[in-house]
Amino acid sequence: MDTVMIAIVAVVLVAAALPVLAFALAPAAGRESLSVRARALVHPAARSTGPRYLAPAALVARVERNLALAGLATKWSVAGIMRTKVILAGAALVLGVLFVAPQPSPFRVLLALAVLVVAYLGPDLVVWGRAQERQDAIREELADTLDQITISIEAGLGLETAIIRAGEHGTGPLAQELLRTIQDMRVGLSRKEAYTALAERTSVTDLKRFARAIMQADAYGVSVSNVVRTQSKDLRAKRRQRAEEKAMKVPVQVLFPLMLCILPVLFIVVLGPAVVNLVTVFEGVR
Repeated sequence: MDTVMIAIVAVVLVAAALPVLAFALAPAAGRESLSVRARALVHPAARSTGPRYLAPAALVARVERNLALAGLATKWSVAGIMRTKVILAGAALVLGVLFVAPQPSPFRVLLALAVLVVAYLGPDLVVWGRAQERQDAIREELADTLDQITISIEAGLGLETAIIRAGEHGTGPLAQELLRTIQDMRVGLSRKEAYTALAERTSVTDLKRFARAIMQADAYGVSVSNVVRTQSKDLRAKRRQRAEEKAMKVPVQVLFPLMLCILPVLFIVVLGPAVVNLVTVFEGVR
């Protein structure tokens, strides 16, 4: 009877998964891609009909946003990520049914469900991890890059020329983003539109603040060199504060490994011989 019930549940799960599969993979009309909307915001001429998906708008927006933050928008597609999620979830569902059917038990059912969830969320976690690594690299490089831009401006170069020089001498994701901003201006975007796009392509607050400061300086006629110098000084102070904050967290982070891994071994080494001697003495008394 248990096997029959498991088979019925499996059939129900597969039947429920088929509409989800169709919902995720079938093209839909009336929902515009987020990347197309973003390009339309920074440049009205970029409006076009992009790829559309029959999927929750929040899910598509999150996948596209993470791909943009990870710098993978030109290498991986949203459709590919969605198909991978559904294929992995379907494979995990089939394997879970085959795993649970021979010997049904709560442990097997929970294990199969856990594998199903991990398989479905795996591609999202991979893209999210790549996005976080890239944004952390941008955050670490920003202060030094602004120093280079400040030195170039004080040497007599213009802002765009200084950014080009910093981008050409850099090798990280920040250099790529700066060069892309210059390329956007070369293809017809205004400075405001190019820096707005730069702010939208990152989740680093300091870089967003730098882009807004440049736009405000351009709008109000403020000296760009003073703005960049002020931003660079603030970023160095913030980087020092982050380093001090991490240093203050180290004792707390070391406490648990110390208590769980080091102290028990130390107690065994120090107190072990004494315990053995005590056991020997008490056995001799008997």
